[in-house]
Amino acid sequence: MASAASQSTAPLASDETVPEAVVVRFAGDSGDGMQLTGGQFTLSTALAGNDLATFPDFPAEIRAPQGTLFGVSAFQINFGSSDITTAGDAPDILIAMNPAALKTNVTDLKAGGLIIADSGEFNDRNLAKAKYESNPLQDGSLARWQLLSFDISALTLESVKPFGLGNKEALRCKNMWTLGLALWLFDRSREPIVDWLKAKFAKAPELADANIAALNAGHAYGETAELAVPVKQLHLPPAPAPEGLYRTVTGAEAISLGLVAGAQLAGLPMFFGGYPITPASAILHHLSRLKEFGVTTFQAEDEIAAIASAIGASYAGSLGVTSSSGPGIALKGEAMGLAIMTELPLIIVNSQRGGPSTGLPTKTEQSDLYQAVYGRNGDAPMPVLAARSPADAFDVAIEAVRIAIEYMTPVMLLTDGYIANAAEPWHVPDMSTYAPFKAKFLETIPEGGLKPFARNEKLARPWIKPGTPDLMHRIGGIEKEVNTGHINYEPANHQAMTELRRDKVLGVARGIRQGVEIGEETGKLAVVGWGSTFGPIHQAVRRARRKGHDVAHIHIRHIWPLPENLGDLLKGYDQILVPEMNTGQLKTVLRDQYLVDARPLNKISGQPFRIAEIEAAIEGMLA
Repeated sequence: MASAASQSTAPLASDETVPEAVVVRFAGDSGDGMQLTGGQFTLSTALAGNDLATFPDFPAEIRAPQGTLFGVSAFQINFGSSDITTAGDAPDILIAMNPAALKTNVTDLKAGGLIIADSGEFNDRNLAKAKYESNPLQDGSLARWQLLSFDISALTLESVKPFGLGNKEALRCKNMWTLGLALWLFDRSREPIVDWLKAKFAKAPELADANIAALNAGHAYGETAELAVPVKQLHLPPAPAPEGLYRTVTGAEAISLGLVAGAQLAGLPMFFGGYPITPASAILHHLSRLKEFGVTTFQAEDEIAAIASAIGASYAGSLGVTSSSGPGIALKGEAMGLAIMTELPLIIVNSQRGGPSTGLPTKTEQSDLYQAVYGRNGDAPMPVLAARSPADAFDVAIEAVRIAIEYMTPVMLLTDGYIANAAEPWHVPDMSTYAPFKAKFLETIPEGGLKPFARNEKLARPWIKPGTPDLMHRIGGIEKEVNTGHINYEPANHQAMTELRRDKVLGVARGIRQGVEIGEETGKLAVVGWGSTFGPIHQAVRRARRKGHDVAHIHIRHIWPLPENLGDLLKGYDQILVPEMNTGQLKTVLRDQYLVDARPLNKISGQPFRIAEIEAAIEGMLA
């Protein structure tokens, strides 16, 4: 999916130009329902056939004081008739529900972009909370942009007056009023939203009716208030796409579905042991609704119990899965070593966030790569994979399960706060095209006697369910003897077992070939990325190639072990640029493994890369 920002994304104007894509940002207080508004606008956009990508941006505080700068919640969507891969660089339209939302977001808006503001919230108290000395709607400070301001609060109260709601409940409907206006602006149907409201408030029909009335009132305001000056209603045609079944999916949803699909392909029940932590909690929420597929979910009392329970489930013959983020992954570190020593299949999903410690719990980052590859005591290697987008997370989860089962090893799957919360259209795959990788259990004593740590051609040991007659064996964190699995402290044995575990993980790379996303396999510059930097890198490279630059995009899914041909591929380029949302972690790994002069482009602000930032770095390296 390609970015609108690489296309014509001029602000909505009164001329006849129809952009291929538009970026809209909804922003307001964390209690204003901006995520819900954005989610429902996303639904209507997907049903209209537009391609899209979203970026929800949450405040870190659970409930910051109302109207303050650090309590602003925003939702950005990039949509249109072209291929979309990012949520867009700069919004064309900013819908600001209060002064704080305006102040924290307006500098991102394109010059000439449109501001829609709720003037009813721009009172002296709220202006002071947002540290405005004068009202920006009146003092000319917004002259760079087009401005539409009206009292959305008062208009909402008027629209829901017949339903007898209290003032507080009535004002909760203003996000639906705003959504109605946005639906009018882009010629969207209200019917799916009406159906959703009726289902959501089935037990309180008066609330459903009030919200529907507010939705209709916002839509009618667009029709009747001559909003064509300075903007007009805009219809973006559907984006071309292959035929098939589509749905919008977040990264957390796609990972959950992919884990379940992987367990089905392996012929195993799945056990998920988790502990709530932002932004990983959504995986536990989604999996808890999939019991009919043999999924058991367990909310443990802490992170250590969560992973320990998953290891126990794998020992018992299920696919054990656990998930966390940031400091929660650190807490799981000791038990990861246990899973490596016992050589049991286990999936650890790491939804990366800003760190260290509590850090930026609602902001995105890619700073756990060192932790994933190296971050355990002893020589404790495990395969590490990284998803590039919400939709891609489905296939990456299946790949993680396959590796865990076939190599009898824990696997870490890296995602991040952006991927976990963002949404995009997903072409639902035909599962009959996926090759099964059925798990095999040792059920009888093999010829030559039982050897619980004997190896197959992939160096995987046999999987033995506890209680299988005549197959009793030792298991635990103390070093095992080669083949027999008896406790053994001998120096030569420890070296042999350490090397076997290392070689087993390194063997995962056999047959895995790294390709080039855009460009040639040799040239002046390769931009190498991993994870959620895919979209902005892809578009920046595409723009640079349109200017005639010799640049290619390489995106790595298998972080450890690295694909077997990656070293030779990288040595075919004069220069290597590695954009990462950290201080240069993949860059260091590439330098270490291949002795190449990889140059970093780092961003550690809690926000995704913009296309323009990477494009500027490309220009600088090729200058």
